[in-house]
Amino acid sequence: MAAKLHFSLVSPERELFAGDVDQVDAPGAEGDFGVLAGHAPFMTTLKEGPLRVFSDGKVRTFDIRGGFADVTPDGLTVLAEHAVEQPAA
Repeated sequence: MAAKLHFSLVSPERELFAGDVDQVDAPGAEGDFGVLAGHAPFMTTLKEGPLRVFSDGKVRTFDIRGGFADVTPDGLTVLAEHAVEQPAA
């Protein structure tokens, strides 16, 4: 079984997601990026766009507006200025 990435998405109002996932794709200010378990640490700003969370064959999409992404050995934390989950397709 592939390693899981611990991911947390937080907006000023509340924590929208926390859990272990397969991959997260985010809209970076300098270009979109994906994060898997074991990714090299980095921090970047985010632009407006979709943030996709992949887990066990399912995809959840959140529309975010700005914020920061912090990848550490412990996982990925996204602090979004605004975030709302899109309904499942």
